[in-house]
Amino acid sequence: MIVGTLSVRLMIRDARSLKDKRRVLKSLKDRLKNNFNVSVAEVDLNDIHQQAVLGLASVGNDNRFINQTLSNIIKFIRAVPLVEIIDCRQECFSE
Repeated sequence: MIVGTLSVRLMIRDARSLKDKRRVLKSLKDRLKNNFNVSVAEVDLNDIHQQAVLGLASVGNDNRFINQTLSNIIKFIRAVPLVEIIDCRQECFSE
């Protein structure tokens, strides 16, 4: 079993409140779940309205497939005009 994790720190410049931030993140998380079949959650910076950290996980049996999926997620997020990637960290673990 291969477990791939991705941590993405985002800037949401147009968010003027936590409500704005939550609206943007909910849409992004739903799209990521539907398009890539991954688990995703906001894992840090919950009370800062212009920044967020998303944690994503994918499980499979092919290391190359997991890495490709996580790389495609980064490309997908970069194409979203409402958010900007500040930092990201990708890892794969074998069980």
